[in-house]
Amino acid sequence: MKFLHTSDWHLGRQFHNVSLLEDQRHVLSQIVDYIKQNPVDALVLAGDVYDRSIPPTMAIELLDEVVTQICGELGVPMIVIPGNHDGAKRLGFAAKQMKQSGLHIIADFKQMLEPVVLTSELAGEVAFYGMPYNDPELVRHYYQTVVSTHDEAHQHLCGLIVEEFKSSQRNVLVSHCFVDGAIESESERPLSIGGSDRVSHEHFLSFDYVALGHLHQPQMKGTDYIRYSGSLMKYSFSEQHHKKAMTLVELNKDGFVSATQVPLDAPHNMRIVEGKLEQILQQGKTDPNSHDYLLVRLQDKHAILDPMEKLRKVYPNVLHLEKPGMLIGVDQEMGKARLARGEMDMFKDFFLEAKQEALTEAQEQAVSVVIQSLKQGE
Repeated sequence: MKFLHTSDWHLGRQFHNVSLLEDQRHVLSQIVDYIKQNPVDALVLAGDVYDRSIPPTMAIELLDEVVTQICGELGVPMIVIPGNHDGAKRLGFAAKQMKQSGLHIIADFKQMLEPVVLTSELAGEVAFYGMPYNDPELVRHYYQTVVSTHDEAHQHLCGLIVEEFKSSQRNVLVSHCFVDGAIESESERPLSIGGSDRVSHEHFLSFDYVALGHLHQPQMKGTDYIRYSGSLMKYSFSEQHHKKAMTLVELNKDGFVSATQVPLDAPHNMRIVEGKLEQILQQGKTDPNSHDYLLVRLQDKHAILDPMEKLRKVYPNVLHLEKPGMLIGVDQEMGKARLARGEMDMFKDFFLEAKQEALTEAQEQAVSVVIQSLKQGE
């Protein structure tokens, strides 16, 4: 049996007030095209379908398009769980009716113990168990048991699922959590504070494959068959070096066979560019990827007028600007001395930057009169 493991689509996400919906549409079309050319038995989506619990209408429409193509036109089942960004009740609306079309949304603890069973010639029956995102309070209330951490909650839920195993079936778990020791990035919303959100991978060892969501970097933890597929695309500049992908998983009657990364490419990369302004402007004129989403770190040590306007002439999608170079290499005393410069000197610098020419003698005299009159008024 072969199936695709994906997670963290975050449909409807905005980044520095820029909608990523069209980029997401572009990447999702790659998933659909891959399934057309490489038939699979299922597509697994391990949570964070949307970026917020009440998603924008256009995000819902995009998901509807993708589900129609995958489940309706291609006849490939989708197995979906809510993540911490999703509203489980909203996502799970009419889940029982949707099963008939091949869309399996596992949104509560009752459904968690009712696996989606798929059959293939090489693997026989494979039971897909979905564990919706949960927190300790929810597990404690629902099962009337004593759990205080995410780890204890997952241990309890995994134990319940394992009790449902049948010897004739292979078993896949779909979960949205933070496995202890895995690599995180800035774009993931913390599940709790103080480290109580960490979950041990040892609770998952009884399964033949564990399809994880929440962390945005593709990675395995503990063993080859416990894996994060990573997010659909890059959602922060901290992810600039991530290789985004979906995971093609293969099982046979003995269990896990392989997991292969299938690359996904967004139309705009996210990257950080560092250097002095003039250097970056020259570089931008010949940069073949000038439309990427950029964070620019200027290393210039002097004030610059409207640097964002200048940068966007060559890099139209500069989304954030940092100026760490302002006082780099300047000791505290020199910094204080610069800040203590007179009004005339500072205005000269401003005029030179704005007009690209120095004040004439007559202009300097006129500005001096204005400065003096202002001081007398104080």
